[in-house]
Amino acid sequence: MHSPVAELMMPMSPAWSLANWLAVFAMWSVMMGAMMLPSATPMVLSFAALSRKRGESARSLYFVVAYLALWTAFSATVTTAQWALQSNGLVSPMIVSTSAVLSGALLIIAGLFQFTPLKHTCLRACRSPLGFLMSDWNDGLWGAWRMGIRHGLYCLGCCWALMALLFVVGVMTILWIAALAALVASRRGESKSRGSSAASSSAPAF
Repeated sequence: MHSPVAELMMPMSPAWSLANWLAVFAMWSVMMGAMMLPSATPMVLSFAALSRKRGESARSLYFVVAYLALWTAFSATVTTAQWALQSNGLVSPMIVSTSAVLSGALLIIAGLFQFTPLKHTCLRACRSPLGFLMSDWNDGLWGAWRMGIRHGLYCLGCCWALMALLFVVGVMTILWIAALAALVASRRGESKSRGSSAASSSAPAF
């Protein structure tokens, strides 16, 4: 915790340097990729199976990179939010809320969002790889990139509120991060084997 890298990722002063911002951004980017990519495995496997069947294996890489690019952009937004919250004394250098009002608001928002139509629409798209591939298919490498971005948007629509809870439980609390990642995977991964096998058998339809 006292290493130079850790100190850059946990700036004590509200006045961040550019090095602080980049270090915090890198931390969020790695964490978002580590939390979200495993839960996207059913979609990635389904997409890869279709691409191989069409002789376009390189499309899988474009899809995954685009998906991660979307979460990297989200990480930039969260980094800016962290800076703003810390500048106003609402978040500690350990990236934990110091405000009962902020913590309560984030918990209420995350709880209520689980029952909104937007949440369920995005969750259906994430749970059904075959449905997404049939409705959102685009040919070519850039088509794969667009599909990766679009799937990332569905995932973001599902999970942004849960990610906001990291400001409540603490980004440095590994057990909470693992619990949130497991929750995301359990909600979205129910159709892993069904989606990948169905997509493979339905490849000629594309």
